[in-house]
Amino acid sequence: MDRRAAQNQGFSCENCAQPVTPLRNGSYRNHCPHCLWSKHVDEHPGDRASECRGLMRPERVDQPRGKGLAVVHRCTSCGFTRPNRIADDYGQGDSIDAVSALMARQTRHLR
Repeated sequence: MDRRAAQNQGFSCENCAQPVTPLRNGSYRNHCPHCLWSKHVDEHPGDRASECRGLMRPERVDQPRGKGLAVVHRCTSCGFTRPNRIADDYGQGDSIDAVSALMARQTRHLR
């Protein structure tokens, strides 16, 4: 199995316990599409080299140049932050309700 295929595996979310399927759009999944939480497994995207393994809370939605929307996660164990693009997948895309709720929380904090 090549490295990319090894990264695109299904899992159970450690935050909400929902089953998460692999992406079918040519990319790989790095956060839960239900609650948007992630896990600190990478030091650099895709390397799986982090020893932390803490849960990463979705903090805000950002729009990096030319890359679509991204959820910015912060590790609850070590404070590491990383943006992760929102998954657009016909099989199990990110929950529009969860993304909208995160954006609404973010907007309330700006007031």
